[in-house]
Amino acid sequence: MDYRQQDDVRALTERFEQLLAVCVRLNDENKSLKASQEALAAERANLLAKNEQARSRVEAMIARLKSLEQNG
Repeated sequence: MDYRQQDDVRALTERFEQLLAVCVRLNDENKSLKASQEALAAERANLLAKNEQARSRVEAMIARLKSLEQNG
């Protein structure tokens, strides 16, 4: 293998290592984003449940107030 071929192999090896590092970084970032997405989805579900509970309580209070108004 002559000097030019050795340089080409070194350049390709270096480029491969750079691309591999990018792949590892993107994989880690992807895992992190998926975890964040799952956490946000769980938080959203929790907030929707709390919102529904609050709505039910407000509707119950309104019904009681109307009942008191009609009976009072």
